Formats: sequence, C-alpha cells, structure tokens
Amino acid sequence: MAAVLIVGAQWGDEGKGKVVDYLAQSFDVVARYSGGHNAGHTVIFNGHRFILQLIPCGILRPGKLAVIGAGVVVDPAALVAEMDALSKAGYDATGRLFLSNRAHLIFPYHRQMEIAAEAARGASKIGTTSRGIGPTYEDKMSRRGLRVCDLMNTACFREKLGRLAAEKDAICRAAFGKPLEISGIVEQYEKYGERLRPFVADTSALLNRMIAEGKRVLLEGAQGTMLDIDHGTYPFVTSSNSTAGGACTGLGLPPHSITGVAGITKAYTTRVGGGPFPTEMPDLEARDLRERGKEFGAVTGRPRRCGWLDLAMLRYAVQINGIDSLVVTKLDVFDAQREIQVCTGYRYKGTPLTEMPPDVETLENVTPEYRTLPGWMAPTSGLKDPGALPGAARDYLKFISDALGVEIGMISTGPEREATFLLPGTKLASWL
Repeated sequence: MAAVLIVGAQWGDEGKGKVVDYLAQSFDVVARYSGGHNAGHTVIFNGHRFILQLIPCGILRPGKLAVIGAGVVVDPAALVAEMDALSKAGYDATGRLFLSNRAHLIFPYHRQMEIAAEAARGASKIGTTSRGIGPTYEDKMSRRGLRVCDLMNTACFREKLGRLAAEKDAICRAAFGKPLEISGIVEQYEKYGERLRPFVADTSALLNRMIAEGKRVLLEGAQGTMLDIDHGTYPFVTSSNSTAGGACTGLGLPPHSITGVAGITKAYTTRVGGGPFPTEMPDLEARDLRERGKEFGAVTGRPRRCGWLDLAMLRYAVQINGIDSLVVTKLDVFDAQREIQVCTGYRYKGTPLTEMPPDVETLENVTPEYRTLPGWMAPTSGLKDPGALPGAARDYLKFISDALGVEIGMISTGPEREATFLLPGTKLASWL
C-alpha cells in the first residue's frame, strides 16, 4: 500500500485521532491535509491524554514522521505551543515534523474578525470555533493570504504583513465598528518564523519521494464528510475539503497514490454547532448519551449534539469518499442501551429520498425512517477480541455493514489506545 487515507464519515469528532495513532505503528509517515487548530485529535495511552490540534498524532509513535500539508491553515502561535507541550511530555519534533512551505498562515486579525462577524450574525450564527480558520481560507481564495514561504522571506514579510494588517483594520472598523489589536504583530510573527524555520519543507516533494521509495504513508484530515465545504451541510460546514479529495490537493499527491480509504464512524452520530441533524435525540436521551460518551469538544469543550446512527448519511460518505473499510468507534457507549434506533433512510413530504439533499432547508424537514435493534446490555469496554463481543453487538455491526455494502475492519471499545481491535480477513487488516 502506497498511501492509506483516513476520513471522517460523519460531522467530525468520530475518533480519528485514536484510529490514526493506532494505525501509525504500521506506517512510516502520517500527513495532515486540511483544516486548522479548530479540531483536536485525542489520544490516550499509558495514563496520559494528548490533544493534538495541528501536528499529526503519528508524532507520538517513536521514529515516525509527521507532515503538515499545504491544505492546512497554520497559526504559528498554536503550532509553537503544541510543539512545546509535546517536548515537555518527552516528544521532540526535531527532524520528525515537516511543515509545508505553501501552507497559509492564521494571524490574530483573522481571529478578531471572525469573532466580530459571528457576533454580527446574531441568531443566524454558524457556530464557529473563532480560531480564525474561515477568514484565513477566505484570504487564501481571494489571493490575499500569506503563506509559510512568506514568513521565511524576512526581506518581504514585514512589508506584506504590515500592509495586510492595516487593510484588515480598516475593513473591521467599517464593517463592524471595531478596531483590531495589531500592534507588535510583525515582530511577534518574525520570532515564530525563526522558531519554525528548521521544520519548513516542500512537503509535496517529500511525500512523493517517500512513496516512490516504498515508504508507507497514512493520510489524515480534520472534521468529517458532512462538514466539507462543497459536499457538507452548507453553510454549517468548515472552510476546507475534509473529504477524500482534499488529500490530493492538500498534500500535493496524485490520486493514484491513494490505494485505500478507511471511513471512521461512531456507533451513533454527533455534531457540534448549528445546522440540520435529522437523527438528533430528544434532550433527555441526548444528555444521557453525551455523559456516557464524554461528548464534549476536545478543543472548545462545547457539548456535542447527539443522535442515532444515520445510514443515509453514511451511504453518502461512502459514495463521496470511496470508503473501502469502516472503523466503528465508541461501541461501548451503547453497553447500557436496551434498544437502539438506526436511521435507514429519509422521507421528504412522504416521498423516499435516494440522494442527499443539497440544501439545509430540505434536510431540516426530512423524516428519518428507523429500524429498532436490540441492545446487548453487557460490557464491551476495553475488549480487544471480536469474538468476545456480545451477540447483539455483532448483529448491530453486521446490520451496518450489510446496509452500506462496506466491511467493518476495526472496532474501538474505549478511549485508550489498547481498546481497539482489527477484524481479521478485512481489507483494513491487509493494509497493515
């Protein structure tokens, strides 16, 4: 296998960090292709909990390389802080972390403008993390952004950033009546630039060379399919392509180099922020599931909305990403669930839907069709052997696999690194 892609099949928060960390032991490189520090990957092992926002969690595996691709938007302050935290925990990124010289940079004015714009929306706010991700991608697409290579060019960086910061200040004053706090920004980011200089590389050339040499590369994105800027529940989405196609553009890899795609789904569904959620549970049920599953944002701490598993959405994710194998996480959260509802499809005004609605107005008014399955009412937490799963749990997984026409290659039954097992004979097992 040249490169295997890990993609979220829901609205993010599926447990990709743990899965990537587990799989990284069989790969040489882990490369991140999209998003910013608005997403956190949580990894727990040896009694320690790590939350990584920008650096691929392969950095926690000795000898593995970690790559931040051009499709990622990078806040130098956040990246340096993350590197320092890892160093204190005994993980030195020197010689193992590579930052794309083409990645776009997040500055304080991006965060300030996002907060002002979100406040101005009032009841129509999107529910952003206010990390400056969206405004940075806006600058990227309007060809006004600054990239890592600009930060490395000390002769031009000061003039470019000074001009852009003044421009943003004028826009923020005119649009929102608020000045920006931009004093000292140039000097601050010049220091970040010198700190990051040893890690900067042409990561597309690096990855393509490693694949040509027979190295094994694991690709990871942020968020999930339904938050993709083009294919998600727009406008309640992220600002980048979090689906499989984003790996090629975000890392500079040809499509034929990706030889396998694993989709990550929880045993149920969650999402954060506003937007349609057809299978969302009533408050009381959602609160109970949220507590059992510890469904709070790794970065923001925001409580996640909870709902039943949505097979209509997963079929769409399989279609968009070309998923070969599914990883089901948090199966143990249903250990105390007497009955489990599974959404098998949608109806809109009485008519079955065969395609995912493109507009949120339709999706907000679909009627989910449910199938009730029995719970297993037995502990699965920490199990490492598929044969030890209760019969009803195996039936639940088989129902999902049969409905989607996709194998389940891995199951997670707890937050720890060790509470994970592969299913023998699957494509995913053969990739490792």
